[in-house]
Amino acid sequence: MTKKQILSKPNRWELIFQILLLVMTFVFYASERSKGQVSIQIDEPKVMFFLNYALAAYVINYWLLPKFLYLKKYLLFALLVVALIGAVIFIEEGIIEQIYYPETRGSRFPGFAFTLLTVMPIITILTGFKFAWDALTKQRQVEQLQSAVKESELQYLKSQINPHFLFNNLNNLYSYALENSPKTPDIILELSGLLRYMLYECKAKFVPLQKEVEQLGNFVNLSRLQLEERGEVEFSANLKADGFQVAPLILSVFVENAFKHSLSSISDDIKIKIALEVDENGKLIFTCVNSFSEESNTEDLSKGIGLENVRKRLNILYPDAYKLDITTDGELYAVKLIMDLKRPV
Repeated sequence: MTKKQILSKPNRWELIFQILLLVMTFVFYASERSKGQVSIQIDEPKVMFFLNYALAAYVINYWLLPKFLYLKKYLLFALLVVALIGAVIFIEEGIIEQIYYPETRGSRFPGFAFTLLTVMPIITILTGFKFAWDALTKQRQVEQLQSAVKESELQYLKSQINPHFLFNNLNNLYSYALENSPKTPDIILELSGLLRYMLYECKAKFVPLQKEVEQLGNFVNLSRLQLEERGEVEFSANLKADGFQVAPLILSVFVENAFKHSLSSISDDIKIKIALEVDENGKLIFTCVNSFSEESNTEDLSKGIGLENVRKRLNILYPDAYKLDITTDGELYAVKLIMDLKRPV
């Protein structure tokens, strides 16, 4: 909450709330109990007394609270509140009572403590509700800010992942083009489909599961072209339920890593197995296992932009709703991801 926002005038809803609060508080103040019955006695003195309290509450709510308390000037705030309450008591005892009750209540001062007990309840009610209103407003602003920060972080993570995919596949395309490979048109077709998906359909936080699985299959086909005769790839998807959504481009990162580390560390007998299953309750189980050689692999398999970003995105989008296990035994690298998927709102 900025200083300008704190000192701004009440908005329409706050104004309506304050008017209703004033009316209800005045009814409470004007109520009198006699012989077991409650009646509302409205006369000029009561109105003047109440206006004195309401004016003090207004000064506290729209001047002292935002300008001193919310800016952490606690001592000055306390001193000014004490001075204001003293002014309220002086106006009540020295002016209003002298005008309306000069020979009864206005003829003597009952004491500061007694007068304070008559002054503070109404002021406390009016300022307490204003403080609560400001607290709720600030909480909503904090939640909106946190949401905006998360959204910005997600967009930043996506902006890192997308060029990562593009860079690797353009390198592959360049190599096939130099060799005049007949597979070049297929690579261009698969790559254009992936780029279209990433540019136009992955802007949302979640996408339909069927669409993501379809693009995952396209990515596997694109990556499979790199193997030539060096190994085999298995890909299976078993969706037992429809209508779920998933965060885009999370599963693709694991598939990309599988191909990258297998191709860079061993020359033949490459084995990559990818399986995805979703049950009726939206529980997704994804496994990706690939062969590799720990001795010839030049990268740390547990690190890199892709995996780091995936972990961050999972923590943001699926807090307490996912489990990621990555294991290796020197020859096989295995990823198992379990997520509770979301249905569209």
